[in-house]
Amino acid sequence: MKAPKYITTTLPYVNSKPHVGFAMEIIRADAMARYYRMQGYEVFLNTGTDEHGIKIWENAQKEGIDVQKYVDGYAKDFKGLVDLLHISPDINFVRTTDTSHIDATQEFWKRCDQNGYIYKKSYQAKYCVGCELVKTDSELDHGVCSIHPNREIELIDEENYFFKFSACEKFLLDFYAQNPNFVIPDFRFNEIKKFLEGGLHDFSISRLKTKMPWGIAVPGDDDHVMYVWFDALVNYISALGWPNDLDNFEKFWTEGAPIQYAGKDNLRQQSAMWQAMLHAAGLPNTHQIVINGFINSAGQKMSKSLGNVISPYDLVEKYGTDAVRYYLLRHVHSFEDSDMTIEKFHEAYTANLVNGVGNLTQRLMKMITSYAVDISDINFNHEPILSYHAKHIEDEADFNTIMNEIWRLVGDMDQFIAEHEPFKKIKVDEAGAHKDLHYLAGELGRLAISLYPFMPSTAEKIQGCLTEVRLPNEPLFPRIEL
Repeated sequence: MKAPKYITTTLPYVNSKPHVGFAMEIIRADAMARYYRMQGYEVFLNTGTDEHGIKIWENAQKEGIDVQKYVDGYAKDFKGLVDLLHISPDINFVRTTDTSHIDATQEFWKRCDQNGYIYKKSYQAKYCVGCELVKTDSELDHGVCSIHPNREIELIDEENYFFKFSACEKFLLDFYAQNPNFVIPDFRFNEIKKFLEGGLHDFSISRLKTKMPWGIAVPGDDDHVMYVWFDALVNYISALGWPNDLDNFEKFWTEGAPIQYAGKDNLRQQSAMWQAMLHAAGLPNTHQIVINGFINSAGQKMSKSLGNVISPYDLVEKYGTDAVRYYLLRHVHSFEDSDMTIEKFHEAYTANLVNGVGNLTQRLMKMITSYAVDISDINFNHEPILSYHAKHIEDEADFNTIMNEIWRLVGDMDQFIAEHEPFKKIKVDEAGAHKDLHYLAGELGRLAISLYPFMPSTAEKIQGCLTEVRLPNEPLFPRIEL
């Protein structure tokens, strides 16, 4: 029996509208979920929104609106990505303001506390509001955060609750040693191991309510609210109904294989802090964490202040959903930072979609229908094992390589047409031309099946043309002016 798969994105912070960085994360998680479903696995796919913390509180105050109304608006934009990007419709969407999540987080706190991993003390620290993390001097560049250089580092001087991160050091080192593929890619795993070698320090998990009232109340202490990361990380199990729906939790978390997608700025939180917290609560750990790089634009980090943020809503409106899925899966590096501009997107769209798979499908179906080629004996609805995908998805989470292999098939089919010229052969060797086109129809069917996890709408359109033996109702990818 195949162990169920649990695949989750991080929860994007709702202090701005969605950009292509998170679109990439949710598309990759969905592609993996679709692949596993094709292999017969039961899959639970999760995403949602992170809605607490000082950044959100500050922004709502600046805009002069109720903070719940503020997060409701942005949560709607992020939830809209599910339909926009053709994410599997049964995806679970958790909000950290949901009552069920709040209850689960408070229960999680109680268990960590009962097991001796929470205490209270006064402290002073340097804090990056952008990261929502305490920063050491070694993590600052000339006194500022390298990820949020435009934000001033804040000095915290107050009494907070702390999590005994230092008490989990040996556990984490042993856990990493026993799970050599825990973090993908390897260089990110080495990075977090190096972080542990420097020694772990306990971290604050609460804020005074008088200074930052927007958060989940600490159980038994109305003067404090939970630190945003402690709250948000619990979503991975609250989404499964923990602690009330233990059947679902046992199936997908304990007996399944939880896979978490995250950006490189989440490495510490996902692979160390969250794993320590699970250990402290007496719960099983994550199976695997996949760390993506950033998407930059014209050599600069995307930011609202620079005006270089690329909206997935704008891209889909102009180019269509599968074009966005294609670009983010093939042309954005699986693990390193990548540079993306509208010009680069348009060039890839025209070369590989309009003149590539779109033109191939149109030409081939035109010949098959015009020459009355009998392809009725081909089963276009079967779902093969896709064994050539398996290693790259299951072991490496490498979508670039998979997409390149698929487009190699597109190139091979174009080359076959150029070499065999069935459009000429039909005049002198009808049987030979039909044989060539029958072979190409089978290859186009294989292409459609291969595309399904990554570009589901395109795959379904190609399959429709083959099973109904017709031309596309409209161009798969229309030519668009930049």
